[in-house]
Amino acid sequence: MSPQHEGTLMPALLEVADLEVHFAVGAKGLGRPRGMLRAVDGVSLRVAAGETLGIVGESGCGKTTLGRAILRLLTPTAGSIHFDGQDITRANQRELAPVRKAMQAIFQDPFGSLNPRLRVRDIVGEPLVNLGWPRERVAARVKEVLDIVGLPTEYSTRYPHAFSGGQRQRIGIARALAPSPRLIVCDEAVSALDVSIQAQVLNLLKDVQAQYGVAYLFVSHNLAVVRHLSHRVAVMYLGRIVEVSDEPALFAHPLHPYTAALIAAVPEPDPTLALGPPVLEGDLPSPLSPPSGCTFRTRCPIATNRCAGEAPSLAQHAPGRWVRCHFPGHYQVPSRPETP
Repeated sequence: MSPQHEGTLMPALLEVADLEVHFAVGAKGLGRPRGMLRAVDGVSLRVAAGETLGIVGESGCGKTTLGRAILRLLTPTAGSIHFDGQDITRANQRELAPVRKAMQAIFQDPFGSLNPRLRVRDIVGEPLVNLGWPRERVAARVKEVLDIVGLPTEYSTRYPHAFSGGQRQRIGIARALAPSPRLIVCDEAVSALDVSIQAQVLNLLKDVQAQYGVAYLFVSHNLAVVRHLSHRVAVMYLGRIVEVSDEPALFAHPLHPYTAALIAAVPEPDPTLALGPPVLEGDLPSPLSPPSGCTFRTRCPIATNRCAGEAPSLAQHAPGRWVRCHFPGHYQVPSRPETP
């Protein structure tokens, strides 16, 4: 049984099994590529209807590529993607057409993701026009989703440049909600916003989920944001899932050293605590030439010779908890000292 089939009795809306996305690098003309970048390297995950699965990791770990592959904006190299029981791994554009309305996306950049030449009503209504909705029905739905995201109807005649970053992201959310999707991939959906605006948008996403039962695949490098929204969290490192857990257990007792380091790097709003030394040192290795054995071993504080010679598998540690580590739970981040 895969790790994402544990911990919930709800039927799967999205199931990804052993997904790989590789890119040839360094090829010139018709020449052979000099290397293969393994952006996503054997990822399996499951999202139930109405659930939020957070995908967290450093920049360059493959999170965005994973989301784009699930949306079939990229063609996977290997593995499978099932959405609502349908295998869409190799589906062509005609076969994907009925799936598109049920799978939508909210992108990172609220400025670049909106067409500056279109009015809000046309941006939000564009997915519905593509689906063949009549004009009157499109207009009514645009008004409805703008109200859902907290934007007055009169904003529908304005262009994107007239809005703040937070308002533009609300427009992006309205566009994603327009065709009544069952799953939304949120790719760093609040990272470009101020902290106070982030909280408003996150609360909006939670309210939408509670009211309409939409599921989220929430991609972020910010653990604090992921914690606020997610039911379960999958931690990615160098194209692989290294830990999967429900949100409370992950933050209370991380099993993988990488997860522990990410949690320790979240700023503490306590002026009595001094900043300690960096918990996670070194840069992310190149996915063109990943380390042997455990790919995290070059940055891991508890790595041994076994880690260099034997790659750990993603194994169950406790009900609903899975980890890719030879020594799960053995590393504890040192407490931060008090300020003198």
